[in-house]
Amino acid sequence: MKKILIAMLMLLGGSEVWAQKFALVDLEYILKNIPAYERANEQLNQVSKKWQAEVEALTSEAETLYKNYQSEAVFLSEEQKTKREESIVAKEKEAAELKKKYFGPEGELYKKRESLMAPIQEEIYTAIKDISDQKGYALILDRASDAGIIFASPKIDISNEVLTKLGYN
Repeated sequence: MKKILIAMLMLLGGSEVWAQKFALVDLEYILKNIPAYERANEQLNQVSKKWQAEVEALTSEAETLYKNYQSEAVFLSEEQKTKREESIVAKEKEAAELKKKYFGPEGELYKKRESLMAPIQEEIYTAIKDISDQKGYALILDRASDAGIIFASPKIDISNEVLTKLGYN
């Protein structure tokens, strides 16, 4: 990562780049200090637990049907066995579909997270962009998401400035 950054800086103009201003933000720190983010996270956790319970209930029903089938299989006709097997498979499929509906890549949880978090993220981005424009920063990095930053001076961390711009202390 460090090599890529150095190469990028050299390509952008050698010595001219060193005159540019850089800053860091810690998005984790910023988000933890925004009450709306904490509320949204709590709301997502509650909804996730509720949906998970629904999926687990269907899975449990399928398991119960299977256990009952196993214990009664010797007494059932082939037609009854087939019907029971089909109902077990249908219940398992129903549980899998519900899980996908709620927790899949484009599922309800994803959509809910997007609707709750997007406005907060946009507000943070706008504040960072405004500060960048005002102070002439050429580059602002997120120290929370980049493990490639080994050391950065606290003097260039503008996280508290972003929080102040957003109205939080």
